Amino acid sequence: MRAALGTSELQGLEDSVAHLPPDQAGIRLHGIAAVRRFLVPSGAVWKVAAAVLGVACHPVRAILFDKSASTNWGLPWHQDRTIAVVERVEVAGYGPWTVKRGLAHVAPPFELLAGMVTLRVHLDPVPETNAPLLIAPGSHRLGLIPEREVKTVVEKCRTAVCLAEAGDIWLYATPILHSSVAARDPVHRRVLQVDFAVGDLPGGLTWLGV
Repeated sequence: MRAALGTSELQGLEDSVAHLPPDQAGIRLHGIAAVRRFLVPSGAVWKVAAAVLGVACHPVRAILFDKSASTNWGLPWHQDRTIAVVERVEVAGYGPWTVKRGLAHVAPPFELLAGMVTLRVHLDPVPETNAPLLIAPGSHRLGLIPEREVKTVVEKCRTAVCLAEAGDIWLYATPILHSSVAARDPVHRRVLQVDFAVGDLPGGLTWLGV
């Protein structure tokens, strides 16, 4: 699914992240009020997620990516398999655990991931030369895909290229197989990536949120 921000909304979102360090591959965002207002109910980005998940959805993780000439990387085909939580609490079916940038992450049951969506909000244009996201349509319906089967699944599902203009929003099922390559003509490619879910976690686990 593809949507877009209005001009004023795009400018407001750009302003909300302007203070963050430039040329970093990925910055996990938490507690930034200026960003959060776009992601909570009635916010411009939230409205796109709510059109798919319903008005009970809420943002559970946000990351700002910026590819540039100094941070130009490729990403192999993979599924996003972890969620960010406030603290580690042992719950059956949740694990293994990792720590990313000081924040606790855990792999939940696939059923939870299958009920989530990920939005990529583009602050810069992404033509073919600037490392657009690649996805394997339909792969999110296949459950957790073993690494040895990823290549075969991508060949079967084929590849869609998510080109974008500044302000465009791409929405996809969180566990879909996706990748990107290094930019051929690297310039800034800022993308705010936000995961949305519905409901609370079990057993004392708490979404980190934004």
